[in-house]
Amino acid sequence: MADDRKGAVTLKGNPVTLSGPEIKVGQSAPDFSAVDPSLATVKLGDARGKVLILSSVPSLDTPVCDTETRRFNQEADKLGDVEIWTISMDLPFAQKRWCGAAGITRVKTVSDFRDKEFGRSYGVLVKDGPLAGVDARAVFVVGKDGKVVHAEYVKEITTEPNYEAALAAAKKAAGG
Repeated sequence: MADDRKGAVTLKGNPVTLSGPEIKVGQSAPDFSAVDPSLATVKLGDARGKVLILSSVPSLDTPVCDTETRRFNQEADKLGDVEIWTISMDLPFAQKRWCGAAGITRVKTVSDFRDKEFGRSYGVLVKDGPLAGVDARAVFVVGKDGKVVHAEYVKEITTEPNYEAALAAAKKAAGG
């Protein structure tokens, strides 16, 4: 497939193939549908006019994804009018359980399990290797105008993203 990107990221040093296009700063953020913990469909378009941090993680039940989501939850109060969505293939029930156990109240979890639309639209769907079928680690910041102002495909899936860059982009987009 033309949109497959081999070696864009690695898993423990081994190249993996991502399906979908590479999202770049300045382009319109692709709309997508996913499922929230109440099993309702959410769309990126529902948040138009807001600044969004879209944090893509393989699974909340892994140490790095846990750390990343907790960090964004801690930072949320400092961001003002910015929404943070953590997107994974975890089932909505598991996301709800994990958020309750972790005390996550500021990050909205959404599941890409149903259609994998986020993964395909944002070029994070892992096509091969042990994590085939989940979304790779990446962070996108979408401005109020629906344009991508920050995009990071974390080169090594087992490492954390550049929080400072994402948070700075979100603050700037929010006018802070």
